[in-house]
Amino acid sequence: MQNQSSSTPQNSSSLQTVDPDTVPRRDRRDRRGRRRGAWLAAGAVVAIGAMVGTGFAVQGAVAAQNDRIAETRALTDAANSDVQQLDAHGGILEARAVKQAEETLAGANDTITAAQGKTDATALVAEVSALGDYKLLAPERVFDLVDSTQAHAETVRAAVAEVDRVAAAAAAAAAKAAAEAAAAAEAEQASSSSSSRPGAPANPTAAQAIARDMLLQRGWGDDQFGCLVELWNHESGWNVYASNPSGAYGIPQALPGSKMASAGPDWESNPATQISWGLGYITGRYGTPCGAWDAFNSQGWY
Repeated sequence: MQNQSSSTPQNSSSLQTVDPDTVPRRDRRDRRGRRRGAWLAAGAVVAIGAMVGTGFAVQGAVAAQNDRIAETRALTDAANSDVQQLDAHGGILEARAVKQAEETLAGANDTITAAQGKTDATALVAEVSALGDYKLLAPERVFDLVDSTQAHAETVRAAVAEVDRVAAAAAAAAAKAAAEAAAAAEAEQASSSSSSRPGAPANPTAAQAIARDMLLQRGWGDDQFGCLVELWNHESGWNVYASNPSGAYGIPQALPGSKMASAGPDWESNPATQISWGLGYITGRYGTPCGAWDAFNSQGWY
């Protein structure tokens, strides 16, 4: 029983509160070290969090700045592209203006040349003078001048065409009148010649009868026979031996008479030989006896 009671006070004494003053100094140092470490750890965590947050913030700011730089670059590129497009459009417009101006000036100058002596081209000349400075003008102004110059040129061309039409009609009428006059004169001459042509003799001589038979063989009638009789009446009087100081001989007055040898060796005395040669000569040179008769009347010989 004494042993039990003696153990109880020992246990109860172990549950009593420890007096800090009775705790050893090293234990107190250990506790303070543990508290300081906890505070340091907490501060490190806070610092790390702050650093991490700051890093995210910096990265976000850099990304935003990069986005703004990219947007600025895109806007600049777009502006440069617009400027390039405007420059290209301006160059194309200027080239079109130059081409149209040069083509219009060439056509207008040709029109002015064609209008000389035919119609008034003063307004067109003024337009050409204004358009001639196309290299110094804006394309829009050049296009306006091109339109007005072309309009004036068209007006002048129409006037020139009308003048040419009237002139052509007058020339055609004059040519027609001249042709009709020539035809009338020819018809009158033919009528006069026909009326002046002699008729066939009622009683031909022997030589004339030979000639008439030869004419019939050639398909000619009494009208040609009448011309032949009158022609050789003037040349030789149908005398086989008629001669001329020039050397002409026989009924047809061949010059020289020896030409008639081609019709026969008896050309000096045979009327048939002389007439045959004479008809051949007339056919080859005048076509018909009446043709030879007309030539004789106009020039005095055949």
